[in-house]
Amino acid sequence: WTGDEKAATKVREVERADYDAMHKDYSESVDALERAITVVKDHSHDRKQASLVQVSALKELKLMPEEARRTIDAFLQQDPEGLAVTAPEAAGYEFQSHGIVEMLEKLL
Repeated sequence: WTGDEKAATKVREVERADYDAMHKDYSESVDALERAITVVKDHSHDRKQASLVQVSALKELKLMPEEARRTIDAFLQQDPEGLAVTAPEAAGYEFQSHGIVEMLEKLL
């Protein structure tokens, strides 16, 4: 009888260690998923396109070749009326990861 009791205790200890390891792994995975969802949702907005002010700031870069600087100067010297655009302004980057957020939330 004591042999069976010791064997059963040993089996329970092994199963408990397996459970603890699996629980720790699942807990870490859930925590990582929650943090990933938060990070992706924090970046879930569209970005504007570069404005002419940003383009003119490119001239100040030391690594830019002189020919590129002259080209930017020529572009910026154009008549602003000629640069007028009637099309709606488009975003420089549109957030497209809504499906990823949904998938991550389903994993929880």
